[in-house]
Amino acid sequence: MTTKIDKTDADWRKSLSPEAYRVLREHGTERAFTSPLNDEKRAGMFTCAGCGKELFASNAKFESGTGWPSFYQPASGDSVGTTEDRSWFMRRTEVHCADCGGHLGHVFPDGPKPTGLRYCINGVSLGFRPDKD
Repeated sequence: MTTKIDKTDADWRKSLSPEAYRVLREHGTERAFTSPLNDEKRAGMFTCAGCGKELFASNAKFESGTGWPSFYQPASGDSVGTTEDRSWFMRRTEVHCADCGGHLGHVFPDGPKPTGLRYCINGVSLGFRPDKD
């Protein structure tokens, strides 16, 4: 995976909280139902907590009942990348930020129309920028 942002491990540790570092840089998962962004309902843009890239528009967010913010599509075709994840004796598709490579979560084929996809994203991997009124 090629990234546009090149930081050392020490730089990432300085710029992220310990939990954000664990998820974004070490491919961790936050506990379900712990992120305030799971309940975020305002219009705006969900961004990468690592680099600020626009990832998911609020109008693509839906309530999946999983305990993590869920979206049916990224904000644009170059917002996220995917890789095969074979950890935990499963075969899943990992989602990462296209610019910094930070681990965001996974995408599953059980989402709503129009895409049928569910991007299940760790809230700690995200920032939120509300629309200006």
